[in-house]
Amino acid sequence: MHRLLLLLCLACAGWVGAQEARPLAEDPVLEAKVMRIAEELRCLVCQNETIAASHADLAVDLRKQIRQKLQQGQSEQQILDFMVQRYGDFVLYRPPMKPQTLLLWWGPALLLLGGLLVLVLVLRRRARLPDERFEPDQDPAETA
Repeated sequence: MHRLLLLLCLACAGWVGAQEARPLAEDPVLEAKVMRIAEELRCLVCQNETIAASHADLAVDLRKQIRQKLQQGQSEQQILDFMVQRYGDFVLYRPPMKPQTLLLWWGPALLLLGGLLVLVLVLRRRARLPDERFEPDQDPAETA
């Protein structure tokens, strides 16, 4: 009986989570180009997703904008340049290495090195402290 109830719950969960399939594009070649460009652009709402993977309203709008620009005959590079001009280098999922983006490229490594340096300094200082500066461990039998 419990197994039947579990099976019924699982079946209902799949039905509730199902989404309507998106209609196929009128022009699959155009959609492939849209998605290729969208893979190069960062979602400005999600920030660690491409606009191709994001479901945010802004990402959907940007994909529509890319589609329109491709239909108008613009090249991929022209579209990427337009997006960079409008939103800055941050919109590129892989921003170019230049003075304005050095922090994007080297910031995480600098934070890691800084954290390691602080850890080493704290451990060295702690190793120089005499044993009296530390509280002794209490025996569980003494606290009972």
